Amino acid sequence: MNEQKNLIAAVVLSVAILVGFQFFYEVPKAEKEMARQAEIAASDPAASSTAPSASSVPSAVPGQGGVAPAISEMSPADAAKARRDIAAEANRVRIDAPGMRGTISPVGARIDDAVLTHYRETLDRNSDNIHLLKPVGAPKSYYAEFGWVPEAAGTKVPDAKTVWTADSAVLSPSQPVTFTWDNGEGLVFERTYAIDDDYMFTVKQRVRNTGGAPVTLFPYGLLSRGGTPATAGFYILHEGPLGVFDETLKEVDYDELQEDGKVEVAATGGWIGITDKYWLSALVPPQDESVKYRFTHTIRQQDDRYQTDYLGAARAVPAGGAAEAEVHLFAGAKEVKLLDRYEAKYGIANFDLAVDFGWFYFLTKPFFYALSWINGLVGNFGIAILIFTVAVKLVFFPLANKSYKSMAKMRELTPKMQTLREQYGDDKPRLNQEMMALYKKEKVNPASGCLPILIQIPVFFALYKVLFVSIEMRHAPFYGWIHDLSAPDPTTLFNLFGLIPWTPPAFIPLIGVWPILMGLTMYLQQKLNPQPADPIQAKVFMFLPLFFTFLLASFPAGLVIYWAWNNLLSIAQQRLIMWRMGVK
Repeated sequence: MNEQKNLIAAVVLSVAILVGFQFFYEVPKAEKEMARQAEIAASDPAASSTAPSASSVPSAVPGQGGVAPAISEMSPADAAKARRDIAAEANRVRIDAPGMRGTISPVGARIDDAVLTHYRETLDRNSDNIHLLKPVGAPKSYYAEFGWVPEAAGTKVPDAKTVWTADSAVLSPSQPVTFTWDNGEGLVFERTYAIDDDYMFTVKQRVRNTGGAPVTLFPYGLLSRGGTPATAGFYILHEGPLGVFDETLKEVDYDELQEDGKVEVAATGGWIGITDKYWLSALVPPQDESVKYRFTHTIRQQDDRYQTDYLGAARAVPAGGAAEAEVHLFAGAKEVKLLDRYEAKYGIANFDLAVDFGWFYFLTKPFFYALSWINGLVGNFGIAILIFTVAVKLVFFPLANKSYKSMAKMRELTPKMQTLREQYGDDKPRLNQEMMALYKKEKVNPASGCLPILIQIPVFFALYKVLFVSIEMRHAPFYGWIHDLSAPDPTTLFNLFGLIPWTPPAFIPLIGVWPILMGLTMYLQQKLNPQPADPIQAKVFMFLPLFFTFLLASFPAGLVIYWAWNNLLSIAQQRLIMWRMGVK
């Protein structure tokens, strides 16, 4: 029974780690953040973005300003109104694409207003669409900015306050828009925006030199985000600045950037951006060009401001000549198939890593595509999960079948093992020797009973990641009361699943119908296994279904449905084997 003791020890240790992590890490972290916010509130520097410098990116040149003080103190309703009022200004260029609507500011020619038309904040059809990029002047502004950094000081280039002239009032997939600005000293700057049907902008910058002397310019692009966004807070999910450099993913946490202030990386190609759980904004410079990337954090306008930017290779602009630079901007939903399509179309290195598929990437992504394909056939992701689980069971059937046979044999040997314990209970070495002899005689491997659990662990985590991070699962319904497979079961035992008109307080966990069904199936499966002879071990094992019921209650409903269904299939398979072997 050493395996059972080890399992009990592992469960107890896991609980201790979770409680200790909460007490010794999360609580001090929250207190530290409160103190930091109080310190921020005492300061009020001017708001601005910072363009990279031409030398080596470490120093910064001030960018745009003009954000009214203390806008971070606005209520959500006032903040939404401020965004709408700014976006409705008459001089803005309107974005009109199937997947996005928004506006571009003529000041700085910034893309600072992007609304995702296919996604809403909640399941309510009347809820607001996801507002990803937010204009300067509104709370928590979030925008993309492009430009040039001169090699020689004194060269007049457009900055964040420059007012550009657009040749069209609307940007659509069939109609690009070109912004123009003349510095009055022989350089004419043009910036052309194009957009596809989804979320990818193509930004082409061009400089014409009508003067008599050559100039050297470096193209740059930046993403600037105000405020520290609320995150899911799961250690298995990264939300914040990230990028792929030389085909290697680098993730920088918000709190890490707050402490370091700046992180710099040099690479050939790649991309850099800021990710939320489901949304991404990313800059993709030419993939064959040497680029200097940077993550920065500053305190501006009594709030945090995070920036990711890149500085491209030098462009020589001869007298009477011109130079160009192109970059792509992604601002939208992290749809896996769409990211894969962009990766293939533009040669973007590892663009799919924007979706945090985790350590089990080699399983998670194929699982996603399998579920997506089944969903295309049946029209419901919940049913797809059930069918996929059956498929996984079939794949592992031979190995699991062997394990269940061993467990059934172990159950059959329980009376003989009890006799040995009674006979040699005071002589542990002799007891172990006799038990090993019994296992050998009956051709039973006690460790093989653990194989079904070991097999399910990577599958469990891989499927959990699919349900947790894939936007395709967001707001995907099942049947009955499950309207979102990526969210926990909304029912709760504490109001009799809605029969009592009472909403339990937040500190009471939601123990819904599906977590209870999962716990019951786990209990039934446990009853089929050989029972521990030690009474204490038996009581601990009896407690495990209840423990996992509470533990999984906060997990996505799709995962709980998978686990309950998987338990039922295991029970059926195990009971059939026991019946064939004549085990009661």
